[in-house]
Order: sequence, then C-alpha cells, then structure tokens
Amino acid sequence: MSQNQKAGFMDSFGSFALAVLAILTLRWLLVEPYVIPSGSMIPSLLVHDHILVNKLAYGVRVPFSKQWLWKGDNPERGDIVVFRAKNESYFMVKRVLGLPGETLKFYSDGRVSVGGEVIERSDLGEVVDKEDQGRYYAVDADDVKAPFRGLEFFEEDNGNNKYRTMQILGGDRPEFEIEIPDDHIFMMGDNRDNSKDSRFWGPLPVDHVLGRATFVWLSCDETLPVLSFLCNPLELRWSRFGHSVK
Repeated sequence: MSQNQKAGFMDSFGSFALAVLAILTLRWLLVEPYVIPSGSMIPSLLVHDHILVNKLAYGVRVPFSKQWLWKGDNPERGDIVVFRAKNESYFMVKRVLGLPGETLKFYSDGRVSVGGEVIERSDLGEVVDKEDQGRYYAVDADDVKAPFRGLEFFEEDNGNNKYRTMQILGGDRPEFEIEIPDDHIFMMGDNRDNSKDSRFWGPLPVDHVLGRATFVWLSCDETLPVLSFLCNPLELRWSRFGHSVK
C-alpha cells in the first residue's frame, strides 16, 4: 500500500469513527429509538409503533450506568416513559400514574384515586368504528386486538394532561391500596386490563427511567417475517407518522 493510499485509508477510517461516535453520543445524550413490542399501551401507542425517546427530559447519565451527571425533575403524572424493567433484562414503556410518597387506590370499575381524590375521567361513549373517536387517533379493531363491542374507552384527566385509556367492558378488577416509597413511581399501561405493570411487580425505582416518549416516527401493522424489528413497507400506518405521544 502506497503512502497516499495509507493516508486515504486513515482519513476514511477517521471520518467513519467520528460518524459512529456522533451517533452514539446522540443516542446516549439526546434521543433514542424504541419499538413498541406489545399492546399494553393501546390505544395511545400501538404494536410496532417506532417512537423517539427524549433522554434529556429527566437528566443526563454516565454512559452505560445509572449514575447521573445531571439530575433534572422526576417524571410527572401522565408522562409516558421508557425504562429498564425491575429485573433490568429488558426495556418497557408505560404511563406514570403515581409519584413518590403518594397513596393510590384502585377500584373494581377501573377508577384510580390519588390521596383519596379520584383521577377524573370521562366515558367516551360507545365506539363502533373509526369515526366515533373524536380528537384522538382513530384506532380500528385490528389496532386494539379486540372487537369494539367488548371494550370501554375513557378520557382520563390527571391535572397535567388528558389521554385515552381502554378497558374490558364489564370487567371485574381487584380493589387494593398501595403507598409509593420515596424515589419510586407507579407505572400503568393505558390498556388497563391487559398490561403487566406496577400492579404486578410493584413501584419502579426512578433511576430505572431512561426518558420520555415524544412522538411516533414510523409505524406499521406488520414487520418483515425474517427481520421482525423492521417494518413491512407494504403495511405502513402512514397516518401515524409524526404522531405526538401524550
């Protein structure tokens, strides 16, 4: 290899290394993509939604650790966050429903109270097709993985924001009360009867939180058979591109 070829190789390698470093820095510091793997956040997030996570929302961590370089505010009630599972073997996405030190009570009809005050919610009425869904993204039976006639939809207002939840019509849920420890938050899916969340594995340590979900940049009904993490270009949900996560 000539001197010029060596110099050209080193220049190319240096440019490639800088590009990789820039991408890794961007993912560590600012935003990171995440793919919704299950239906626990339906109807707010659908299976195979690709979202961007704002990693600056709650602070900046030392790479590959839980230690904070800079710690901002804790997540607020109503935020949708991506976090490490309590056993730290995978990532999850849920909505924050309870904050450190609060007492939550769960009722058989699906309502939740915080410190004795029930979180306000409004019945969105019977949903029989995509035209009955008002200002919300119009999901269909394939999106929610169930016939509409067996579901109830509500708009929940926790004081910070409003969002839509879903539960099984006539479902009977256990009533219980829980006090959230310091430095923990209580996570729930918007698909209230089909979500493994803090009702099952308990309050989440705040230091497991990675960031806040911001918007959907890609979405599809089906992925490629061989590469299940890639969307099938023939099954894209075009109307969800750029959809804000609330």
